[in-house]
Amino acid sequence: MIKQLMIGMFLCLCCLAKIRAQQLFIPNGKISFEKKVNVQRSMEGWDIPDEAKEKMQKYNLSTWELFFNSSISSYKQQKKETENTDNMFGFNMQNNNELYADYAASRRILKKNFFNDTYLLNDSIPKVNWKIMHDVREIAGYECRKAIGRINDTVYVVAFYTDEILLRGGPEGFSGLPGMILGLAIPRYNTTWFATKVEAFSIADTDLKPPSAKKTDTDRELKKIMEIYSRFDGNQKQKPEEVRKQIYGFLL
Repeated sequence: MIKQLMIGMFLCLCCLAKIRAQQLFIPNGKISFEKKVNVQRSMEGWDIPDEAKEKMQKYNLSTWELFFNSSISSYKQQKKETENTDNMFGFNMQNNNELYADYAASRRILKKNFFNDTYLLNDSIPKVNWKIMHDVREIAGYECRKAIGRINDTVYVVAFYTDEILLRGGPEGFSGLPGMILGLAIPRYNTTWFATKVEAFSIADTDLKPPSAKKTDTDRELKKIMEIYSRFDGNQKQKPEEVRKQIYGFLL
């Protein structure tokens, strides 16, 4: 009798362990990220009156949502229920850009606004050479491992990822680690992204559909964007491939 009871308890524990293991790995759902930009530090060196600096908020905070399944993700800023108060010198800081990534096809679609026109930019998913570290950190209830990467040759990126979420993606389209990136920091840009909530549920097709816009990156339109971008940036001597890299960059 005792032997049968022990066997029964063992089988129950095995079943519970199996169920828990299945629950640990999340194949689809939504992740909410808080994006935090240190505005004052970003504007160091700018010729701004002291009165304006005193009125300036130190940080600009925004919430972004990443919907995902086993191979696709859609990333965009969450619309605020109240009137947006995140503005600087009278400009609305609401970001309507979006990023759709198909990891199975290694392709992405960027919806970006350039000089009051919205374009769709089609590109391959950029790769980051990561170095995985031993440090760990808990983010949104998940134990995440630290990794260090580099973009644009000289810009260092610090990421924290969890292998409990199956898709190897992350905010702003960063990917390439053995799981989902829940924490990201780019010191050069004075910006961080950290997950605040992870929800596991079946994703509707409407949440993972590619973005739409009237204009796309045809050769003609891309040439126009590059010319205006170079003029606006004040560096018209940049090589075309450098300008294109900035237009198709990581950050939205």
